[in-house]
Amino acid sequence: MRQRSNIFVHIIAITVIVIWGSTFIFTKLLLLNGMTSAMIFTLRFIIAYVILLAYSLLKWWKTKAKHRQQSLSSNSIRWQSSSFKDELTFIVLGVTGGSLYFLAENSAMHYTTATNDSLIVCSCPLFTTLLAALFMKSERIGIRQLTGSMIALCGMAIVVLNGQFVLHVSPKGDLLAFIACLCWAAYSFIMIPISKRYSSLFITRRVFFYGILTMIPYYLYRPEPIPWQELIKDEVLFNLLYLGLVASTGCFLTWTWVMKRLGVVTATNYVYLNPLATILFAWWLLSEQVTPWLLIGTAFLLFGLYQLNRHKKVAKGG
Repeated sequence: MRQRSNIFVHIIAITVIVIWGSTFIFTKLLLLNGMTSAMIFTLRFIIAYVILLAYSLLKWWKTKAKHRQQSLSSNSIRWQSSSFKDELTFIVLGVTGGSLYFLAENSAMHYTTATNDSLIVCSCPLFTTLLAALFMKSERIGIRQLTGSMIALCGMAIVVLNGQFVLHVSPKGDLLAFIACLCWAAYSFIMIPISKRYSSLFITRRVFFYGILTMIPYYLYRPEPIPWQELIKDEVLFNLLYLGLVASTGCFLTWTWVMKRLGVVTATNYVYLNPLATILFAWWLLSEQVTPWLLIGTAFLLFGLYQLNRHKKVAKGG
């Protein structure tokens, strides 16, 4: 029963990554409709935060009605963190997993190629593993784990390069992509201690709140008018709702739960599948061609992930 439960969590992790892989396509469609990357991020996080806040208020109201004779503090949901230090941690999570991550990743596209951006950003599992190995005694890097990471990284590179082994060096764009990579690695690592003290709902709601709040300095520096005429278009509205409801609300909430169950390092390794998911959605929605290199890269990816997950079983004595 426990093994079946663990397999279910892995399936959920892969599902989240597949959905996140599709966001590049939906974001591209929004960009083609005249929206900016900063506005797309802000609107999708606002939608997600409003949904989570409404759900939290509804849950609080139901709890209050059910336990009128009891202390609200023991029955209502959490609204504040336990300490000022934890609140600062949530601010960092909002920046590394929200505002700075998305700004760096999307801005990199203006200065470097999509290939460079994908290769650099999606190598974040390797940096997450290194951070955990450096600062956590429970996460040691073995030969099997290192080999699995390298194989998965090679598979991801083959998928992204798609047989065209030419990289264009762009210091500014590649640096921005690397910043995004480090942001997600830091987000994953910082999530380790905080996820042990708070619920997935509270963490996700806090990350969205500070992700939106820390975008204010950007808009003060570079004001962007809200494109009301674009927002009323059916295609734009559908894509924004998908990004806000599914890719943000559902996936961030689920991903926090997945990291609690699998561990941050194991869960983050599935990010290697992100480019594969993007290409499959591009084939489905944009009719882009699937090449033999995709199949070769997929084989490397799956074998690398198998080695990584096998390492976990061996470490646990399974």
